[in-house]
Amino acid sequence: MHVERLLTVLHGKRLPPLLLGLLLTATASAAGAAPDPVRTPVPVRSSAPPPVRPSAPAPDPVPAPAPVPVIARSWPVGVRPVVVRGWDPPATPYARGHRGVDLAAPAGAPVRAVAAGRVLFAGQVAGRGVVSLELAGTGTPPLRTTYTPVRPSVSEGDEVTPSQPVGTLAATPSHCAVPCLHWGLRRDQAYLNPLSLLPAWLSARTPARLLPVLGVPLP
Repeated sequence: MHVERLLTVLHGKRLPPLLLGLLLTATASAAGAAPDPVRTPVPVRSSAPPPVRPSAPAPDPVPAPAPVPVIARSWPVGVRPVVVRGWDPPATPYARGHRGVDLAAPAGAPVRAVAAGRVLFAGQVAGRGVVSLELAGTGTPPLRTTYTPVRPSVSEGDEVTPSQPVGTLAATPSHCAVPCLHWGLRRDQAYLNPLSLLPAWLSARTPARLLPVLGVPLP
């Protein structure tokens, strides 16, 4: 209540001077008092640790290809042909590389099956003669070996034996500076090194020599 309003109410009323002074003092104090400030609540920090988000599952590791069995009984051409270009696997399925080996051989040289198997394909691919064999006893999926450029002498579905001729090396076209046979190996979609089919005695660069046995006369 304002002081002016209180004076209006008390106008004409006779009050003791002491009581009137106390009323006026109390009213003035109430009118000039400042309101209590509004206190902003302080947020209380929680001591609990933040929730742990589950991490994404780790991707399954890429299985390593099954080892290549050493089953070759001969080189596909020659006895110990020169490897013009070795195996250079690509980093990705469509990257550049060399998916096989190139073996030097004269045009018309016989091309042989390195192991027993079945002819999957014998014909032309992009103008080159190709023979593809599925090798027997090499697991699931089986190994497949390919020869190009070849003039095939076998047909699809034929069973072949180790060292059996499957065609002759074509003179052209060839991607080597000299006539060569491109020999490839794969299991499903994975390209492998065809030289791993060869046993050590067959892939050695020096011919084997027989040593004399003590006590046995030489002929």
